[in-house]
Amino acid sequence: MTKSPIQQPEAHLHDTSLQQSKQQIKLEPKPSLFPLFSGVFLFSLALSPSSMEKLRKAVSEIAYAQNHAKLTHLQLSLIPVLCFASSLYKLALFLRRSLYHSGLFRKHRLPVPVISVGNLTWGGNGKTPMAEFIARFLADSGISPLILTRGYAGGDEARMLHRHLLGRPVKIGVGAKRAAVAARFFERYGYVDPSSTSKRSDGLCIEPKVGGHLSSEKIGAVILDDGMQHWSLQRDLEIVMVNGLTLWGNCHLIPRGPLREPLNALRRADVVVLHHADLVSEQNLKDIDLMLQQVNKSLPIFFTKMDPCYFFDVGNVNSRKPLRDLSNSIVLCVSAIGSSNAFVKGVEKIGAFYVDRLEFSDHHIFQAKDTEMIRRRLRELEDTFGHKPVVIVTEKDYDRDPEIFKHLDPYEVLALCSELKIIPHRECTEYGFKKLLKGDLKDELQGTDRN
Repeated sequence: MTKSPIQQPEAHLHDTSLQQSKQQIKLEPKPSLFPLFSGVFLFSLALSPSSMEKLRKAVSEIAYAQNHAKLTHLQLSLIPVLCFASSLYKLALFLRRSLYHSGLFRKHRLPVPVISVGNLTWGGNGKTPMAEFIARFLADSGISPLILTRGYAGGDEARMLHRHLLGRPVKIGVGAKRAAVAARFFERYGYVDPSSTSKRSDGLCIEPKVGGHLSSEKIGAVILDDGMQHWSLQRDLEIVMVNGLTLWGNCHLIPRGPLREPLNALRRADVVVLHHADLVSEQNLKDIDLMLQQVNKSLPIFFTKMDPCYFFDVGNVNSRKPLRDLSNSIVLCVSAIGSSNAFVKGVEKIGAFYVDRLEFSDHHIFQAKDTEMIRRRLRELEDTFGHKPVVIVTEKDYDRDPEIFKHLDPYEVLALCSELKIIPHRECTEYGFKKLLKGDLKDELQGTDRN
């Protein structure tokens, strides 16, 4: 790859050393007093959207930094504040967990099997692509699934799921109170009663088909997208996604680190999926596999990747451009996702001549000032290489605001469409994963007591 004299922006995410992750979990930060100037500076940062973006970027870089020597003075000044906030988060997490264990907070049991797809850290773990993968499998098996997603700012995941699953008997419910959302869908469409449904030899519950389509839209299963910490809904299968590139960062709780829960929460997992495994070295994969086996020797561990399929022009979502169109191009990757490194590495593997990157915090809402920043970078690239560069964005960034990237005209802006694939790993293959899902559904749909 040809090097450019253009200064590269500092990446949000860094390849993670396994050494810190291997330590068993005395990982939560101790409360500490913090200097007054840190609090004042933090307050001043929050005065404008651009300052908040800088703060989010700084916090993300701290969360994945393995060496404090690489942190800036700004980031070092934030650490005491973040440690204190993490202590409060840890306390709130303990209290919330205790309220559910004691029964003071109610856990709802849905009338159909529930598959949770979640993770221990903030974004970039492949939860939504996995939820889509499972929904496709269930729909193709004759089961009409309901995907319940929280729906973050912009609703990017829900829009992407709707486009990808169009034409399949899949419902998508959006809302923070997912038990209430599910109840509305059950009221509207009904649900499959296991005691009155025919069974196939493999145990899957199916509705009779007419003309290749389901004769009923009754819901047969629920998929919780980002469901690991959604304790108000009981689940029958807990799938935990792990980003193979970043793992658990500095192993601290939010906001000092990326962890939503301590690492011992992995013991609740029925299945662990190591995402972006194709971008991880063989030795690191072996080390991670061994580390996860220490949690539970019988824990199934699957490897997945995002497989690029095609591009579409942001001005025409129905257009399809082959990946080879990017060959020998000058590319600027623009992203606001949880794992920008994986996105850029994927674009590099397609075969572009040079790949530059411009990154924003996860779920960032692009505005006019952002497009001006992108334009400046594009002009720099054009001046350097003498060719007009192409902008590549993720589908999630496109779906967050389908109009904003049109303002980059006359530069071509393409969205990269990818799908999750399971990488064969010992006995953990795509067939094995689907067999595991079938086994879980068989147990639940053949009248097993689920209370």
